[in-house]
Amino acid sequence: MSDSERAITALLELMARLRDPQRGCPWDREQTFATIAPYTIEEAYEVADAVERADPAQLRDELGDLLFQVVFHARMAQERGWFDFAAVASAIHEKLVRRHPHVFGGACAAGATAGAESPVTATFSEVSSNWEELKARERAAGGGLRGEASALVDVPKALPALIRAAKLGKRAARVGFDWPDAAAVRDKVLEELHEVDAAVAAAPSNTGHVAEEMGDLLFALVNWGRHLQVDPEEALRAANSKFERRFHQMEALARHRGLALDALSAADWDALWREVKGTEARAR
Repeated sequence: MSDSERAITALLELMARLRDPQRGCPWDREQTFATIAPYTIEEAYEVADAVERADPAQLRDELGDLLFQVVFHARMAQERGWFDFAAVASAIHEKLVRRHPHVFGGACAAGATAGAESPVTATFSEVSSNWEELKARERAAGGGLRGEASALVDVPKALPALIRAAKLGKRAARVGFDWPDAAAVRDKVLEELHEVDAAVAAAPSNTGHVAEEMGDLLFALVNWGRHLQVDPEEALRAANSKFERRFHQMEALARHRGLALDALSAADWDALWREVKGTEARAR
């Protein structure tokens, strides 16, 4: 048995022990798919954070936490007689072989390996296009995860709104529902912006209507980013990081000058912001 096999086996045994009705942990025994799901999402984001920080040790730990979430869900499913961890691993193995015909060709999923005698010649764009086409065929063959024939049916509702908006726009575009180019989406963004202004002007206290129009604006912005090949989630994460960095620098400047943060005027904050931006620009 390899080190990886031993480690996975030990983790699966640990999970079974934690869920044991008599000898397990009271907290682990009480968990359900619904109560664990938020932790699963949180751990995925912590993996992304470790990647962004380029921290190998943190990445190793966070990947472990995420793997434990998979093991936890698989154990609960096994207890219900649905499937076990081996079935999860086998299913993703078979799917990846099926979706990589440029690597495995007609190889059997059970023991498929990339042969050195068959070098991969497909380009990145060809692989991406084929991947989406294969996924579309699978959705059509299966009628979607819930038995519905729709291009949008299996876009998870639990995804962060920006990511889900991008996926919905991309799926709709694959069946022809899309703007012709980025310029057309920009026009839509301006249209939605005017509609937000109109909603605020007509009834500023009607927050429901304003929120609806703001949502339309955000959805249009996401699709503008798609046409410009900009990932909205990554773009906003970068903007968040930039804002956080600059705000910390403003706080440091204010404290260095003996200024009370809660006593600064809007003009004071604006001056600090401009100073920080100027310092960053000169450092480039």
